[in-house]
Amino acid sequence: MEGVITCLHTKCVSLPIRSFPLSRVSSLSRWRDTNLVSSARSVHHRTLCVSSSGSDTLVAGGSPKEDERQIKVSSRKDGDDSEDLKFWMDKNGLPPCKVFLKERPAHDQKHKPIHYVAASEDLQKGDVAFSVPNSLVVTLERVLGNETIAELLTTNKLSELACLALYLMYEKKQGKKSVWYPYIRELDRQRGRGQLDVESPLLWSEAELEYLTGSPTKAEVLERAEGIRREYKELDTVWFMAGSLFQQYPYDIPTEAFTFEIFKQAFVAIQSCVVHLQNVSLARRFALVPLGPPLLAYCSNCKAMLTAVDGAVELVVDRPYKAGDPIVAWCGPQPNAKLLLNYGFVDEDNPYDRITVEAALSTQDPQYQDKRMVAQRNGKLSQQVFQVRVGKEREAVQDMLPYLRLGYMSDPDEMQSVISSQGPVCPMSPCMERAVLDQLADYFMRRLSGYPTTLKEDDALLEDPSLNPRKRVATRLVRLEKKMLAACLVATVDLLNDLPDTTISPCPAPYAPSLK
Repeated sequence: MEGVITCLHTKCVSLPIRSFPLSRVSSLSRWRDTNLVSSARSVHHRTLCVSSSGSDTLVAGGSPKEDERQIKVSSRKDGDDSEDLKFWMDKNGLPPCKVFLKERPAHDQKHKPIHYVAASEDLQKGDVAFSVPNSLVVTLERVLGNETIAELLTTNKLSELACLALYLMYEKKQGKKSVWYPYIRELDRQRGRGQLDVESPLLWSEAELEYLTGSPTKAEVLERAEGIRREYKELDTVWFMAGSLFQQYPYDIPTEAFTFEIFKQAFVAIQSCVVHLQNVSLARRFALVPLGPPLLAYCSNCKAMLTAVDGAVELVVDRPYKAGDPIVAWCGPQPNAKLLLNYGFVDEDNPYDRITVEAALSTQDPQYQDKRMVAQRNGKLSQQVFQVRVGKEREAVQDMLPYLRLGYMSDPDEMQSVISSQGPVCPMSPCMERAVLDQLADYFMRRLSGYPTTLKEDDALLEDPSLNPRKRVATRLVRLEKKMLAACLVATVDLLNDLPDTTISPCPAPYAPSLK
């Protein structure tokens, strides 16, 4: 599903605190002693190591003897019931391609090995690794039998993922009679595992979700799980509206045929392998592509994409490969929190990683409407989300300051000056600037203190080769989040130290903006 990981070398940099009042110096020193800031300024040297994995929960799987066997493209005979996915695709119209399936052991020996797509020969940049005909691709157009119905349902009722999950659950009930039996069996074998041998946190236990304590991702997991439950309650609507489903499975009302837990597992499995195609109709934009994820590893820093072409979905590689190398594709510009939630992996070399800071103007402020107007004029909202992108933390802090200054203003004359200036709020008096920066520094410290471990402790955990995969991937995520927060704090403290008068106290602010 995705590929990743790396070697991290750090260079420690101590945090300047000379301009802080004594009460803040002591608290900041305690924070610094946890090694957060020193790691925030670490120098990253990374090498990409690609592995693979996939998705479970649609079926119970084939027999162990069949599925544990090393996959060989040419080792099956026509009509052999133990045929693998690639052989099934070859029989059903897959053109000659330059990949085959390999396997690697799972972390848990009770689970079957993970299959992945590898180069069957040396490849050069620009080569077509494979081209899967549309007859072997599952889309809503195929599932619902009507593009208009597909658009109606996914606009007003259910996500594409829910519809695709429902369809494959029905197909699974057909067993070997289903045309998709080899594909469903492969999804079940992968067990929803991403390329780091980890399922989405949507399938973790409550105790395992505690690994994400301090991270906003934990709340996102719970919110997504509740969304899946709401979709489950709408399944019967899909069944009645989609003529093809109603005719093919006339007696199996979804909520009677499948429990919520089964649907949730299927939903997560589909989520881990669905491909978002570009420049196609809405009914075809989400597709399940055999040889795509989870068998195809995802990577954040490559350019190869599964692309819709005439009558097929193909992958053109963006780099050379040696025979036997795992193939990777771009997962889109997703932060690590989304990669973990959707696919069960974290990419430490992810240039799109980010965290968010939510700020809001006080609605109790007598000048709220004026401030709201000024904010909107400068492209911000009364409740504004700021994106903090990895490597751009200082720029993010600078972007927040005009908004925060606006919230701190209380003098009507100053407010009129800002209204007439037509631009963002510039630096104010030293005492007001200190108040703004103090609030921002306190906010970053508060978020960092919400994690139960320090960066130093995270590093020690990750050095343990026996660490279970779920805890390992969660630790990687929170560690990267802490680094961004620490870098923001460093930038804020530097600005505090640059104030012209280091003795002046912060100005009071009865209607300071909120930060969360």
